[in-house]
Amino acid sequence: MNESHIRHAIERKREGCELDHDLWQALISAYMDGVVDDAQMAALCMASLWRGLSEMEIFALTDAIVHSGASVRFSDAIRVVDKHSSGGVSDIVSLVAVPLAAACGAKVAKLSGRALGHTGGTIDKLETIRGFNVALSLDRFVAQVESIGCAISAQSAEIVPADKRLYHLRDHTGTVPSMGLIAASIVSKKIAGGAHGIVFDVKTGVGGFMRTKEEAAELGRTMVDIARRFGRSATALITDMNEPLGTCIGTGIEIAEACELLRGERHEDRAVDLVVDIVRAMLRVSDLPESAERVLATLRSGDAYTMFCSMVEAQGGIASTLDSLHVPRSGGTIIAAGASGFVTAIDVVRLGNLGRMLAMSDPMNGIVMNARLGSHCDAGTPLFTLYGSADALGDLATIVSLAPSPSPQHALVAETIG
Repeated sequence: MNESHIRHAIERKREGCELDHDLWQALISAYMDGVVDDAQMAALCMASLWRGLSEMEIFALTDAIVHSGASVRFSDAIRVVDKHSSGGVSDIVSLVAVPLAAACGAKVAKLSGRALGHTGGTIDKLETIRGFNVALSLDRFVAQVESIGCAISAQSAEIVPADKRLYHLRDHTGTVPSMGLIAASIVSKKIAGGAHGIVFDVKTGVGGFMRTKEEAAELGRTMVDIARRFGRSATALITDMNEPLGTCIGTGIEIAEACELLRGERHEDRAVDLVVDIVRAMLRVSDLPESAERVLATLRSGDAYTMFCSMVEAQGGIASTLDSLHVPRSGGTIIAAGASGFVTAIDVVRLGNLGRMLAMSDPMNGIVMNARLGSHCDAGTPLFTLYGSADALGDLATIVSLAPSPSPQHALVAETIG
C-alpha cells in the first residue's frame, strides 16, 4: 500500500463509499507497520464518524483488528464468557459482575480498556490497587481464568494491538462517538479474548456515547450480529446513562465503592440492579442457572468478594489492603442546591470529566453523588461532594438541574437484544 492508495481510501470514505474487506485489512496492517501514520488514520476515523460504516465494513475492520495480534485459546472443556460496557460514568459493573459471575460458576475472561472521553476505564481503576498487574501474558490470562474462574486484563502488544493504538487516537481526535468504530473496538477485544459468550452493556442517554435509545439499540444489534458472524453467542442490554450509575466518580474511589458492594456494606440499588441483570445474562450465555435470587444470594454471601480478592492476589495485588478501603464519608467540598426543587437533569459528561481530572492528583480523589434523578432537594441540600482541588472549576451547582415538578424516569434496562 502506497501514499496514493491511502489517500484514495480516505477520499472514498469521505464521500460515503464502502471500503471492501481486503482494503480494511490492508489499511490496518499498514497502520501497524507505520506506512499509514496517525494523521491519515485520524482522517479515516473522522470520515467513518461522519459517513458511517456498513455492517460489512464493521466486520472487516473488527477482523483486521483481531488479526493484528494473537488470540486467546481456552480449553474446549470450559465455556468462557465476557462482558463489556460501551462506556459510562461511575460504571462499576465490571468490578462487581466479573467476580460475582465467577462465584456463580462462570468462567470470566475480561479484556478491558482505559478511560475514553468522559467515561471511566476499568483498567485505570484496577491500577490503583497496589501491585495489581493489568498486563497479563496470554498464557497467564488463560491459566488464571481456568484455575481461579476470572481475570481482567488490558489489551497488550500481544492482543489486538491495533485497537490499543486506535483507542488512544480516537480519544485525542474527537472520533470516539462513531458507532462503527465503537462496535469494532469492543467486539475485537471480545473475539481476541477467546470468549465463547459475550454480554454487551450499551449505555444510552446524556452520559453515553449513544445518546438515544434508537442509536444504542442499533449499536447493540450490530455488536450481537458481528459477534455471531465470528461464531459467538451474544446478548446486548440497552441501559440508562442519564445519571451516574453508582455513587462515586473517579478511579480508586470507585474501587472502594465496588468493594463495599461486594462486602455487603453498601446497598446502591441502581448499581446492584444492573449488576444482577448483567450477571444473569452472563450466566445464560454460559448455560448456567441464572435466577435473580441465586445471584443476589451469592453477592450477599460474600463469595463474590472472596473471588475478587483471589483475582487481585493472582494478578499481583495486595488483597488485604482492600478490607480497609472505604468511600470517604466526611471532608471534601460540598456542592449544594441553591434552591428547592426536583432533580430533573444531571450533566453526566461534565461529572465524568471532572472525576477524571480530580483523580489525576490522587486516585482516592473524585466525586461522591448525593442527588439522583427524581429526588427532591431543599436549598442547601448537598448535591455532590468533591474530594480534591475544586479551585477555578466554575459554578458546579449547575451540573444538577432542578425544577418545580419531577420529570419522567428512565428505565434502567430499556431493551435486551439477542
